[in-house]
Amino acid sequence: MVSVQINNVNPYFKINTEGVKSSLSDSKSFETKIENDTRVKKYPSFSSASAAISVRTVLTNEESIKYKEVREVLDRKDRKLLKLALSSGLLLRNDAEDKSTVLDNLHKIITKPRVKGLEADKVLKNTLETIINPSIITQRFGDIPPSIKPQIIDYMTGNSTDIRERKLKEEEFNELYSGCCVAASVEFNMAHRHPAEFTRFVEGLTSPSMSVKKTINLERLSQNTLDAVWLLNAFEVPYELNGIKMATLTLKPDKEAIIRARIQNNYRDPYERSSIDVMMQSMLMQLGTEQTYSSLIDKRGGKFSREDKGLIDFEKTFIESVAENKDTTSVVYQIVDENQRVVGQEADYQTIKSQILEALNLGHNVIIGYIITDQAGVIENAHEITITGARKTSTGETIFICNDTDDDIPFPIEYSETYLIPKIHHAGLPTSIAEKNLDFTENWQIAMRDFEEYERIKNNAA
Repeated sequence: MVSVQINNVNPYFKINTEGVKSSLSDSKSFETKIENDTRVKKYPSFSSASAAISVRTVLTNEESIKYKEVREVLDRKDRKLLKLALSSGLLLRNDAEDKSTVLDNLHKIITKPRVKGLEADKVLKNTLETIINPSIITQRFGDIPPSIKPQIIDYMTGNSTDIRERKLKEEEFNELYSGCCVAASVEFNMAHRHPAEFTRFVEGLTSPSMSVKKTINLERLSQNTLDAVWLLNAFEVPYELNGIKMATLTLKPDKEAIIRARIQNNYRDPYERSSIDVMMQSMLMQLGTEQTYSSLIDKRGGKFSREDKGLIDFEKTFIESVAENKDTTSVVYQIVDENQRVVGQEADYQTIKSQILEALNLGHNVIIGYIITDQAGVIENAHEITITGARKTSTGETIFICNDTDDDIPFPIEYSETYLIPKIHHAGLPTSIAEKNLDFTENWQIAMRDFEEYERIKNNAA
């Protein structure tokens, strides 16, 4: 978990204004927009055979029983999805930490208790639909219905009767744009590349404990084990050491996530998050913000970021490293000054392109942060998306196949290399790729140096 030249930019603070937007009340118009958008590739992102794994499609006797019990809970449409998951090899994937299969975890969802307010059949349906097509994962918050808003405000104000205080809290729900693009991208990556582990997470987070255990190799966080332990303490993650190289973490969403999840369970509109999206993204935001996230108003605290929304580069790399137990290097390509203006590049066009393509060829998705600037180079907008593949045109140009969790499009989209590469601020790459061309300092060391410098300036000013 390392970084190259981290800069003073939070590339996660707004939604992507260039994505195709829609009016939820005008589905016909929205479908027309999708048809006319040349970036959209009309196929689901489901690809169980994309990784170097054995594909198994024949059920054992024990699995046949589980399959029938899961099938009985589903309607006709979702039974077809279950059959597709089996025939494609997805259902019997066992890439979970405990070697459980997708089927094992789907079966647990319907045979073990769910947390109050989340029905097993809905959790099952949402999970199955998501692993078949992870591109339906969205970061879009749902609105709070008027009928239950007073109860939510009671909770947020401690049952205050002060009209002004209640009005201020109510206004926090207006124009609430999600800062969860990083968390949603990591959620997508898990569902797309590790469906059994994804379903294991869903089962745990929607259970009465609302938690999941994750065992990681400490070297995935830092080359020095003591520094890795320091990181776990800095992020205030509950953990137990297993020897000198391993640790088991307890991952939970914030305490308000279940309120959001119950709302989405009962009042979900098209293109909004499902209840499992809420629980997954809230858990990842809680992990990355030193346990300070609020699902109700999408705000965060924490000592590392000076923003109250989203995640900074350091935090993004941490949650990605933990969620997938992999050694990720966040390579920052753009130099941004204190005025949020892009003033240079850390790597040339061809280096950026070759690093991303090499990662894709090794079977990795690449989560990138890209920015939109004005004519003076000042950042106007920033967003996080995932590159899942690439193809070449007849003229030799590379087209990147991407997933965007904030474009209301449940399919991959495509960007040309000439459009996307100049806008990439950073990319999460396997360390083995990043260290070939660039010198780097461990991410946590850079983040702490920046944090200490900020604290010094603030204290001197006081």
